[in-house]
Amino acid sequence: MTTWNDVKKELTSISPKDMSTIEGLAYLHAQRIKQGISQVELAKRIGMKQPQLAKIENLTSIPSLETLDRYAKGLGLKAVISFKPLTNGE
Repeated sequence: MTTWNDVKKELTSISPKDMSTIEGLAYLHAQRIKQGISQVELAKRIGMKQPQLAKIENLTSIPSLETLDRYAKGLGLKAVISFKPLTNGE
């Protein structure tokens, strides 16, 4: 069975920044599924329409930090931003 980590290694055309965004959204999406919450229910919880939530989960719309925070809170999670020194090439 192919895993996300297997696929991710082959995605060399995606920048580390974009990959970080994708992984964060994938985590939130997986948490929604794990908790058994539908898109409709989560959208209601966070004051969003279901089609907007679907666009975020399908990566056709990149959410603001405020929207990510609302999404996380709707799942009982806390969004945390961290900063670290740049490495060579970043």
